[in-house]
Amino acid sequence: MTSLFAQEIRLSKRHEEIVSQRVMLLQQMENKFIDKNKEKASQMQAAETAFKRNLGLLMDIEAAEKSLQTRIHPIPSPEVVSLETLYWASVEEYIPKWEQFLLGRAPYPIGVENENEAENTVQNEAQ
Repeated sequence: MTSLFAQEIRLSKRHEEIVSQRVMLLQQMENKFIDKNKEKASQMQAAETAFKRNLGLLMDIEAAEKSLQTRIHPIPSPEVVSLETLYWASVEEYIPKWEQFLLGRAPYPIGVENENEAENTVQNEAQ
């Protein structure tokens, strides 16, 4: 009987050791879980801060780019805009005539005098 009683005491002590070890491991797991959550929250905060900083930098870069573009390519004066408009209107007016000439379907588009000059120029260049 004593041996059963001694074995019972030994098993009871072992059980207490196992239970206390279990409590300790559960506490460690909980601490690690809390630490990971804190670390994750910190990383999320850092990512949000970096995102806001990058967005601000991007806006600054775009503003600088716009500023540089206006310095490099200033808005032309109304006279220049008018001349450009007239030039392109003239180009568009003459495109069909020149297109036919360049495709070999029509004579030189400007007139007989210019055609003779063009032929003379081509002959002089060939010589």
